[in-house]
Amino acid sequence: MTTMTTVTNVAGAAREETARLKRELRVAQAKKRTMALMLIAPLAIFLLLIFVVPIAALLTRAVQNPEVATALPHTITALRAWDRKSAPPDAAYAALAQDLTIVQNGDAMGALARRLNVEIAGFRSLVAKTARAMPLAGDDGKPLTLTPAQTRAKIVELDDRWSDVAYWQAIAKNSSRYSPFYLLASLDHRQDAFGNIVAADPEQKIYLDVFGRTFVISVFVTVFALLLGYPLAYWISTLSERRANLATILVLIPFWTSILVRVAAWIVILQGEGLVNKALLGTGLISQPLTLLFNRVGVYISMTHILLPFMVLPLYSVMKSIPPTYQRAAVSLGSHPFAAFWRVYVPQTYPGVGAGVLLVFILSIGYYITPALLGGPGDQMVSYYVAYFTNVSINWGMACALGALLLAATTVLYFVYGRFTRTQLSLG
Repeated sequence: MTTMTTVTNVAGAAREETARLKRELRVAQAKKRTMALMLIAPLAIFLLLIFVVPIAALLTRAVQNPEVATALPHTITALRAWDRKSAPPDAAYAALAQDLTIVQNGDAMGALARRLNVEIAGFRSLVAKTARAMPLAGDDGKPLTLTPAQTRAKIVELDDRWSDVAYWQAIAKNSSRYSPFYLLASLDHRQDAFGNIVAADPEQKIYLDVFGRTFVISVFVTVFALLLGYPLAYWISTLSERRANLATILVLIPFWTSILVRVAAWIVILQGEGLVNKALLGTGLISQPLTLLFNRVGVYISMTHILLPFMVLPLYSVMKSIPPTYQRAAVSLGSHPFAAFWRVYVPQTYPGVGAGVLLVFILSIGYYITPALLGGPGDQMVSYYVAYFTNVSINWGMACALGALLLAATTVLYFVYGRFTRTQLSLG
């Protein structure tokens, strides 16, 4: 009996000791996790403020449509039950007069006029003219107390465009603070008076062509960079360590020079009296100077030169890790040197090719300075229009919508590359 009691006590003590050790282990692990979180907290906060918050603001601003809802709240309420086919009710005219009286001297007035002018040309002057006449007054200048029907008659008398249903449809269509208007406009589509998505008018369809041009230019620049960068990276990988370091420094030198300076240098080189034309004329290959500026050729040349290091470095980092004995072994087993290179060496460089292509393409679709200075009107990319809407027309909604679509394209490319990489690893 004493022995059994002793065994029971020992087992109980062992269980308590195990539980205590588990608690101490959990506490120690919690302390480690807390310490790790504290160490990465500054970086996480930095990324949140510099990266996540601006992107979230961009995506939000692309669908915001607050101008009409802010300036005409009573009008929107009066139009809520309107079928958008027949004439608007008299109460809508009374509410319009009330809203324009309130906002006529505020910032909301300008925002309202600009937003409605996007819907119908000339709406800005109509809103401004009507707002200046508020509040409605008699011949003696004193404000009038009018019924909704009388208010309607006065406003239509002021400008008969208010009797046109299309102007009221534009107001009703923008009654929500959030709308796909800018995103649809970026894709050459719009909403009709009843909220249905339809194609934009032919004279307003420009952005799909701009996106297509952006992707075409980016594809060509990426291909040119790959064709030039692959042999260059391969040659550097065959050099001794000292010479490879020197060649890598030469590749990196463009990073130390401003893009604007490099573009200006290409303007000097490619102009009619530049080095390229003089060299070609001197050799007799051409009889008159080639047009290399303010067209697609100059854009390709400059962008390829600027982005070439982004292709060379990923390729070189992969090629440097490939043992040269693989090719020699294939040749010793009877393979042709080119076949050994193509079938043994090239497949091992696919990760570097994928990384370089993705990096160059993503950087290309966001280029602005180079096409703006070296290209013509038909060579401008999406970023040009983002800059235009940001700096010239102050249309933040359209700028953010175009930026959001570029971000979406970049994200899709990133996931495609990730899927491709995982597939290659699984096959390997």
